Amino acid sequence: MSQAESTVRRAADSTVMDRLARVGLACRGVLYGLIGVLAIQIAMGQGGREADKAGAISVVAQLPFGAALLWVMLAGFAALALWQVSEVFFGGHRVLDRVESAGRVVMYALVVVTLWSVLMAKGAGSEDKKSQTLTDTLLELPGGPVIVIAIGLVLVGLGAYSIHRGVTKKFQEELAVGRMSPRARTVMVRLGLAGYVVRGLIAGLAGIFVVLAAVNDDPKQAGGIDRTLRAFADTPAGPWALWAVALGLLLFAGYCFGEARWRHT
Repeated sequence: MSQAESTVRRAADSTVMDRLARVGLACRGVLYGLIGVLAIQIAMGQGGREADKAGAISVVAQLPFGAALLWVMLAGFAALALWQVSEVFFGGHRVLDRVESAGRVVMYALVVVTLWSVLMAKGAGSEDKKSQTLTDTLLELPGGPVIVIAIGLVLVGLGAYSIHRGVTKKFQEELAVGRMSPRARTVMVRLGLAGYVVRGLIAGLAGIFVVLAAVNDDPKQAGGIDRTLRAFADTPAGPWALWAVALGLLLFAGYCFGEARWRHT
């Protein structure tokens, strides 16, 4: 290992980075909790704000001391992104582990960009519109539909993987189970099971929409979390499906708070 790599590794394993990463995990819980609340408002016919990370960040920005909270979240998510970068290069040897960490780097980096935009008074923007604009741009490229379909299938695959992690309870590998009481472990397993399954359903459905956008050459069929959540209300189960998904997001928020305490970092 080179001196530069050694320095990066020591920084990633430092006490300061560990604490910031745990703050980031708690902030992730805040975002998913707010998205769950926004989804409930949509299910009740009161959804005036998009139920996605941008919408959740906008809610935080309007709170007393909202700007201070956003700066804390920015530091936390930046730490999460750096931590996952170290996992890509210095983490487990399994390719799937590295791919998962790389995906988390992108996700956390996007949250950091959104937080920065809000703090700089540029606004969070619509995630649905951003997804549709990106899809439209890709479709215009040579072989664009194939690229978009590939992205959609990746999202479907990630959704299936998340559901598998939840059902098989593989997420426990990331927790310091030995430090948890039997009751805490039981609660975390239940929260993780529900949360990972719901996250997988959302990612999978979002992937299907991306594929349909490519097949039908219609970028408007793509979208972000908000577009996907609203689609659950259009199923035969009606608003009840969205209620169930919203509850799953709230449960996953609880898991994130527990993960901030008991996760291996």
